[in-house]
Amino acid sequence: MLEGKNIILGITGGIAAYKSAMLLRLLVKAGAQVQVVITPNGKEFITPVTLSALSGRPVISEFFTANSGEWHSHVDLGLWADAMIVAPATASTLAKMATGVADNMLVTTYLSSKCPVFVAPAMDLDMMAHPSTTRNLATLRADGVRIIEAASGELASHLTGKGRMEEPEKIVAVLDAFFDGCGSRRLEGRKVLISAGPTRERIDPVRYIGNFSTGKMGYAIARRAAAEGAEVTLVSGPVGISIDDPAVKVVAVESAREMLAACEDAFADADIAIMAAAVADYAPAECAGRKIKREHCDFDEIKLVKNPDIAATLGSRKRPGQILVGFALETDNAAEHAAEKLVRKHLDMIVVNSLADAGAGFGTDTNKISIQYADGRPDGIFDLKSKDEVAADIIDAITRL
Repeated sequence: MLEGKNIILGITGGIAAYKSAMLLRLLVKAGAQVQVVITPNGKEFITPVTLSALSGRPVISEFFTANSGEWHSHVDLGLWADAMIVAPATASTLAKMATGVADNMLVTTYLSSKCPVFVAPAMDLDMMAHPSTTRNLATLRADGVRIIEAASGELASHLTGKGRMEEPEKIVAVLDAFFDGCGSRRLEGRKVLISAGPTRERIDPVRYIGNFSTGKMGYAIARRAAAEGAEVTLVSGPVGISIDDPAVKVVAVESAREMLAACEDAFADADIAIMAAAVADYAPAECAGRKIKREHCDFDEIKLVKNPDIAATLGSRKRPGQILVGFALETDNAAEHAAEKLVRKHLDMIVVNSLADAGAGFGTDTNKISIQYADGRPDGIFDLKSKDEVAADIIDAITRL
């Protein structure tokens, strides 16, 4: 979907600028026309010669060329572009964008742009977590800027934490999905309910029963549904990720019963419900009011009670025309177990994946699925893909219903 698109690539003064060369290469390879705008500090980390060779265009850094006086119009650039991506986006540049400090070509171009703007933050973990950075990111989100969240890992300081610029391949996938969604808008005017992440069932104030779900699959589906024009309600258990799309309303919950209540509220008006959350099947019958001390514990068992089956509850209330999609994560006999759930829960479609498949399941950036349908059409079987690509396959299948 990037073929023929005009992209401004903003590069700022961070060590992650070395990744920008690969990002530029991938964008050009995808068919985009890319104009690099680099800050003066950015040139300390990667040379304009390298970037010009990769883009096939002169790199812009200053407002005018010193030896010729040629003016570089940030207004014209803003009108030319179909999208602008700042990667890496340092804490300094984020602050300038959020507050309108137009002291370099990159920020003035941002302030003049009429196109969608994406930023991929990159900085050390303490800078990433600082309240000022958090405020600036919140301001940019409110202004409509799309934040491509920083990843966690080893940083230039040799500390480990959140602050790594997202990998170039994933940034390109985000841009591609954005333009793909803009071209179709198949869910325009539809209300979509999505559940995501795990639930936590408290044993006492510091312990809980849960699972390894990270919410990545559900959040990817939410992003895709929003890109297709849907008004999304995302009911999310506790996860370490976020979503920045104004078309997605996030309802944060903790337990299965809280998730059920939130899903019931949203289901009443939903056209489509996608139950991607990994809901705990059981919860402690009682939650201790204080931390249970090992030294004074007088029991060796925890009595459990069944949690409500959220998908089945919604299935029993489904009205004509509503579409209900379930998920089945299995370790064995995946197809058989999913087929039983499809009928018992009154689903229209069920997405099946197995922990027996390498790269599928909890915590990964990829998934391998099959899809079963209640109306008897043949199963859909898919290869291992990124979760963003899997989300696109799931939304495609839903739109065909």
